[in-house]
Amino acid sequence: MTRITHRGECRCLEPWTGSSVLLGNTPQSVALERHVADFLDMPEALLFPTGWAAGYGVIKGLVRPADHVVMDGLSHSCLQEGAQAATHNVHRFHHNALAECRALLEEIRAHDAHHGIMVVTESLFSMNSDSPNIVALRALCHELDATLVVDVAHDLGNLGADGKGVIGDQGMLGHADLVMGSFSKTFCSNGGFVACHTRALKEYLRFYSPPCIFSNALSPSQAATVLKAFEIIESAEGRRLREQLLGNILELRRQLEEAGFEVYGEPSAIVCVKIGSEALARLVSRHVQDAGRLANLVEYPAVAKGQARFRLQVMANHTHGNIRDAVAALKAANAAGRSAFDRLGAAWLQPPEPTARWH
Repeated sequence: MTRITHRGECRCLEPWTGSSVLLGNTPQSVALERHVADFLDMPEALLFPTGWAAGYGVIKGLVRPADHVVMDGLSHSCLQEGAQAATHNVHRFHHNALAECRALLEEIRAHDAHHGIMVVTESLFSMNSDSPNIVALRALCHELDATLVVDVAHDLGNLGADGKGVIGDQGMLGHADLVMGSFSKTFCSNGGFVACHTRALKEYLRFYSPPCIFSNALSPSQAATVLKAFEIIESAEGRRLREQLLGNILELRRQLEEAGFEVYGEPSAIVCVKIGSEALARLVSRHVQDAGRLANLVEYPAVAKGQARFRLQVMANHTHGNIRDAVAALKAANAAGRSAFDRLGAAWLQPPEPTARWH
C-alpha cells in the first residue's frame, strides 16, 4: 500500500491542489468515482475530502430550510450536524425504531405534502454494532415520498462474503436513494463519497455541497491507495482476509463474554465492551494503558451519559494469542479499575469533616 501511495503521487504531473470543481480532479479520482459507483451498483459517485465531509455535505447540500430530516437518534455526528445546518425541521426516532420512524413520516406528510423528507440511517452503527432493516426503511420511504440516505462507513469492504457490507447482505445494493461512506475505516486513506442515481444529482452536489466545493479534492496518492484497497477487497485474498476477520471477531466476543463482560450488538469489526460509569471507565482505561494495550474509551457526548464503553477494533491478522492476551489485560484492568473506583467511591460518600464556625 505504501508503494502504491507513492506511485500515485509521482504519476500525477498535472496540478490537483483545488476542489473537484477547480483543478481538483485527476485520472485517479475519476477512476475511483467510477469504481465506487460500480461496487455499490449505483450509476454515479462523488468524492469528498473526508467521510465526515461526505455525511455533512450530502444533507447540507440537498436539504432546503423548509424540508424535513428524519433520522435515527444514534446517527453519526456528521449527519446530525449536517441536518442541523440545513433545516430546523429535524425529527429523531429512537434507535432502529421503525414504527416510530413511520409515525414521524405520517405526521409530517399529514401537514406537509410537498416539501422534501430525507430519512437518514447507518448500515452499521459503530457504537452499538447493530443494523437497521434497510429493506423496510426503503419501502417506508417509497410509500411516504421520502429520500433514504444510508451511511456505510463502518462495514463497507470488511463485512459480507463479497465485502459489500450490510447493504449487500440485505440485498439493497442500488436500491437506497443515496449511499455515503468513508475511506478511513477499511480503505487505508482519508476521504469519503456519496453515491447516487443520476449525473444531475452528482453535479448538483459538486457545486452546492459546501465541503465539496470549498475543500481540496483527494490527492492522487489517496485515490490510488483506495483503488488498491478495492482491488484487494474484490480478490480471493480479500475474501480470505474477511473470513479471518470474522473468525477473530467471534473469538474475541466469545472470550470477552466468558470473562464476564457485556458486548454490544452483532458481530462486526468493532467490538464494543460495556463499562457504564465514566469515572469507572477512565480508571479502567488507565490500567489498560499501563498494561501496554490500546482500547479506545468512548464516553459522553459520543454515547449517552452513564454508558461509557471500550471500542475494540479487530484485524484479520490478529492471532488467537493476541486476542487471549488482550482479554486478559482488559479483565485485569477492569478488576483494578473497579477496586480503585470502590475505594474512591467510599471516600466521596464520606461526609465532610465539620469545619470551625465563625462567631
